[in-house]
Amino acid sequence: MNIQQELLSVLKDYPDFPKPGIVFKDICPLLANPAVFKRVLRHLAEHAGDCSATHVVGMESRGFLFAMPLAAELGVPFIPARKSGKLPGEVLKQSYTLEYGIDHVEIQKASIVPGARYLVVDDVVATGGTAGAVARLIQANGGTVAGFSFVIELSFLAGRKSLQELSPQAGVYSLLTL
Repeated sequence: MNIQQELLSVLKDYPDFPKPGIVFKDICPLLANPAVFKRVLRHLAEHAGDCSATHVVGMESRGFLFAMPLAAELGVPFIPARKSGKLPGEVLKQSYTLEYGIDHVEIQKASIVPGARYLVVDDVVATGGTAGAVARLIQANGGTVAGFSFVIELSFLAGRKSLQELSPQAGVYSLLTL
């Protein structure tokens, strides 16, 4: 069984959550399966090596679950991208559009090092709004987006295209495309 088949066998869908018309992809069954989770991390680490990332950025909150162990595996710093008001000190802030609303993301200013290469990691890419906001923060402050990594890509929402337009030099990697 390949990684895509394994993911399909463990993920669970919740229709009309958090709003009508949205099908929520629940990764909790993946997190409860250490063997499959370990294989997911191995695939993400291979991609990270291909893009020569020096830092890993994870989006709150489910992106943290993949980005933190990935950063540890790679031996590079983990940078949290959080919702407004959750980080102390001087922060960089960017608004973005979700498939079901508008939000803001923040990163501590000291986390963005000019010239460093950042891999942006999340569990799901839909419209690309969250990852795009993080990429804009990185690029506007002298960092380079080395790549984007996702466990699941919802291709019908065109997030990949949006991210490729924003950061043409950065590859977009997804383990499972739906």
